[in-house]
Amino acid sequence: MQMEHILNQPVIETQRFDLRPLRQSDQGLVEMYASDPRVAMTTASIPHPLPPGTIEAFITRAMAEQRDEHVWVMDGVKSGWSEVMGLISLSALDRNQSEVGYWVAPAFWNTHLASDAVRALVDGNPLTNDTMFASVFHDNPASAKVLTNAGFVYLGDAETYCLARDAAVPTWTYSRKL
Repeated sequence: MQMEHILNQPVIETQRFDLRPLRQSDQGLVEMYASDPRVAMTTASIPHPLPPGTIEAFITRAMAEQRDEHVWVMDGVKSGWSEVMGLISLSALDRNQSEVGYWVAPAFWNTHLASDAVRALVDGNPLTNDTMFASVFHDNPASAKVLTNAGFVYLGDAETYCLARDAAVPTWTYSRKL
């Protein structure tokens, strides 16, 4: 029997769900959702098709003591929903800043889950950041709305390489002073 490592990372509670640290037992659901091309195409970092071992390595990195990315699961068990509905993360930047990244499983699209998760992460500010940034692809205006609803302000256009698309994709960049 192998014991799971407990992260020194806070649980952030909302009325409908909790943002809790990622754990090894989440691998199956995360892998199922991340292998969906609709999810992969909305992120820069999820390849499609998903190579074997990708999610296992991601979880191992997310659970490491020394990490630059802090990952939370959108866990809806307290509302009778799935244990994994999506992921949200903060990647540490310099000058006390972080970049927010998130994806929601298609079964939970149009439920305001992403908006509530981003707001909860901003309000909780678990890394005590001064500023948070986020970027979304131009062809994902719903994700841009999530950010503006959470108080993020548009900074400008850029582009980011998307593994699933194997191409540079135009993005909108946003920031939120805390």
